[in-house]
Amino acid sequence: MPIYEYVCKSCGEEFEQLVFSSDKVIKCRKCGSTDTVKKMSMFAMKTGSGFRGTGKKAASGGCAGCTSTNCSSCGG
Repeated sequence: MPIYEYVCKSCGEEFEQLVFSSDKVIKCRKCGSTDTVKKMSMFAMKTGSGFRGTGKKAASGGCAGCTSTNCSSCGG
């Protein structure tokens, strides 16, 4: 059961939702609208040196969004 990110087209609320296979309609938690769209989510995983693949800077100051296998090429 994956967690997806959604945005409500009615009120602009962004939220996460645990989706069961039986869920056909996703309602906005703020306004209750069913006019929601699934967002493209970024994958993240924990490595020994921080988080990778989130597109954000890691707390340790490294470049978490770098997809290179050579950290020196990142410049983060």
